[in-house]
Amino acid sequence: MSSRYAPRSAVLAVVHEPGTPAPGAPLVLELCGPLGPADAETVAARLAQRHRAFDVALDSHRPGRHLLRLTPPAAAPGGVPLPAELLADVLAPPPPGGEVLPVTGHQQTLLIAALAPAGHTDSTDGADSTGGMDSTGGMDSTGGADGAGGGDGTDGVDSTGGADGAGSGGGHLEQLYWDWSGPLDVARFAAAWQSVGDRESVLRACFNWVASPRLVVHARADADIAVHSRTAVTWAQLLRRDRARGFALHRPGLLRLTLLRGASSAAAPVLPPRVLLTYHPALLDERGVHLLLREFYRAYAAGGVLPGGERRPDLRDHARWLAGQNTDAARQFWARAAPPRHAATRPGRPGGKTGQHGPGLLHTRLPAAQTFRLRSWAALRGVAESSALHLVWALLLYRAADARGPLPVSFGVQLSGRDIALPGAAGIPGPLDGPLPMTVTVDPDASLTGLLHQVRDTLLDLAAYPWAGTESIRAWSGRPPSPSASRSGLFTDTFTDPCADTLVRFEGPLPLPQALRGELAAQGIDVHSPRTAAGATGRPLTLTARHDTEGGLALSAVHDRARLADEDAAALHAQCVRLLRALPGYRDAAATAGQLLDVLARAAVPRMARPAPPPPRPALSVLRPGHPHADVICLVVVPGVPGGSYDLFVRGHRGPERIVAVHAEGAPGAPQAVLHQARGPGRRLVLCGCGPGGRAAYELAQHLPCATGPAAAVVMTGIGDAAASASALARGVRSVLTPPR
Repeated sequence: MSSRYAPRSAVLAVVHEPGTPAPGAPLVLELCGPLGPADAETVAARLAQRHRAFDVALDSHRPGRHLLRLTPPAAAPGGVPLPAELLADVLAPPPPGGEVLPVTGHQQTLLIAALAPAGHTDSTDGADSTGGMDSTGGMDSTGGADGAGGGDGTDGVDSTGGADGAGSGGGHLEQLYWDWSGPLDVARFAAAWQSVGDRESVLRACFNWVASPRLVVHARADADIAVHSRTAVTWAQLLRRDRARGFALHRPGLLRLTLLRGASSAAAPVLPPRVLLTYHPALLDERGVHLLLREFYRAYAAGGVLPGGERRPDLRDHARWLAGQNTDAARQFWARAAPPRHAATRPGRPGGKTGQHGPGLLHTRLPAAQTFRLRSWAALRGVAESSALHLVWALLLYRAADARGPLPVSFGVQLSGRDIALPGAAGIPGPLDGPLPMTVTVDPDASLTGLLHQVRDTLLDLAAYPWAGTESIRAWSGRPPSPSASRSGLFTDTFTDPCADTLVRFEGPLPLPQALRGELAAQGIDVHSPRTAAGATGRPLTLTARHDTEGGLALSAVHDRARLADEDAAALHAQCVRLLRALPGYRDAAATAGQLLDVLARAAVPRMARPAPPPPRPALSVLRPGHPHADVICLVVVPGVPGGSYDLFVRGHRGPERIVAVHAEGAPGAPQAVLHQARGPGRRLVLCGCGPGGRAAYELAQHLPCATGPAAAVVMTGIGDAAASASALARGVRSVLTPPR
């Protein structure tokens, strides 16, 4: 979907020239287009409304140039820096009729991962350089022919790993697909999705991270629907291209649909249309997508218009509910329940490079009879099937650690964030489901039933806090911050996500209501359950279990082939299934965990590659030497800067200035020392940044000593695509370098 109220070129540049203001003096910012006087007045009015502690005044003295004066509270000392939220509202004004919400919990973790994926390094060489928003890495799909992708699973293991590594633009999205059975009216299909978008605020939402992570809900967004013919593109090609396309996180909404129609070849029979639904996990979880699909089918059955008004409660109500939670109990829980540093988390023993890349997808299935035996065995011990799966996974992690005696193991478990005390939460589409770290102690000599109950009780404890995020867990567990902190406003430290290595999900069914199925059947439409294509999950392996229509337990695993080779991932998957099949045979209460592990005594332990450390990078890079006596333009590099924007700026700049790039993620004093060296005697320094780089530039300027040379200027921009961000940066720089006329 795309917003009618967010033109791609609407990126604002803001100039600040810091000095040593007297107590109570205003902070002066210059807004450099594209804003007319009325637009500038609107920005000033919103600032005055949202930040009542500051007195806001606006002077429009030249076309496209507006002076904004922000006077801090009278009691505040001189030189008060701009609060992050105020700076965000200056650089990224809320859209007309829209709303802005803070990003918290697991959603913040997902957004951070999308902006700076693991192993990604910032540079300014024109690749997806500074935040990983627009890269175009692809992937091979889950099968090369129509009908083969994903499959329904068999009693064996089906490995369909990809070949092309997914970059950050395409590496953080999910794909579902299904075949359309019955007549398909494309116009009605599009109208139905547009109707859902008008009703569901999540489909009109996007992100802004210019100074702090925020969710922006627009008043309107258009459905993003494309139609392709099988004569022009194959299914495998379509999956790769769709993943390579990624998402622009600053534009609503982060869900799109593609229809593939026609025959595979002239000689082949006409195949049913296939629907590909792509979404970003930072804005939707899989259950949320199924809730939207239910609404879509309601709209399609009704002729393309969804009856009723906008859904409430929605993700805005959920955000307000979260903000009102008392966290005292959660703090006390995570102070004792956070995984210890020595917990085993890796699903394989250390190994060398795999020589592979991209996501891989594995499918297997327990037949209905074996699933019934497993369910009965678990029920007789007072647990659900999910606890049996968690027990098996804990044993596999213990085995990979090559330990002797008791050892804590930790892995992520997916919890439903919809089981909360918010009326109507079960029907909210959004990223409410999230992972939390489950930590249990495995002792091979202890009883199997005892470990099973330990897993069950731990899950029940976790279920009280499904809204806890990685950063909250770090703070509540008392983990100290890393001495290396980012200035982007996105990262406060390098605390490792306790769920980073593996995640186990047990998905419950969400079938369409029988009455709705009947309405669709009356129109000749038979609804098929969506299947999952392999997608990068940001961790070495994600295991998903769900019941299929035949009563069997289907197990799917998405793995990072650079960390787990296809052979090792398949072995791990097969060993998980072997243990699940063997569990019902252990009826004796004296059976131990070690006895169950003996089932795998002759099986090789999978190997897992260590993550490659990022290559060293200089704190300062000279991008253009410039004239020996010219001023210095410094581009501040932090995670989240729109990819390629700095490269375009450097290419387009025609002045004599020296252009350098500084990485502002190291020790707090390092950038200042580097900037002092880069400026040299008598030169003026212009600190520049797009998006979060603007905030980092502003903070650097606050700590630069004024006595070492001419006062520095700061040029900040909002977030847009590479061209729009570079253009806004150039406007701001021109206003600083060109004397007023």
